[in-house]
Amino acid sequence: MDQSTNQQQIQVKVSDEVLKGAYANMVQIGHNPEEFVLDFMNLLPPTGIAVARVILSPAHAKRVAAALQENIKRYEEQFGAITATAAPDHKIGFRTE
Repeated sequence: MDQSTNQQQIQVKVSDEVLKGAYANMVQIGHNPEEFVLDFMNLLPPTGIAVARVILSPAHAKRVAAALQENIKRYEEQFGAITATAAPDHKIGFRTE
């Protein structure tokens, strides 16, 4: 059977809060055997704020990495090479409130 005729369309609901997005200029990544944890942050030294935490299975993290790599390739083909800058030279710690 042709796989394309057996696909189901999925409708995704997105709240206004999620739809507006969140700016992040830093991500901290941790992992254990079951998941990858991505903490997106907006840093403006000497402080910063975590704006989102995304938890992925290892298989999905690998798919996300491949999709990001492909999209960076497409971006550079359209707009030119992205110039990497040096990573910030400061230690980041978390504080819960």
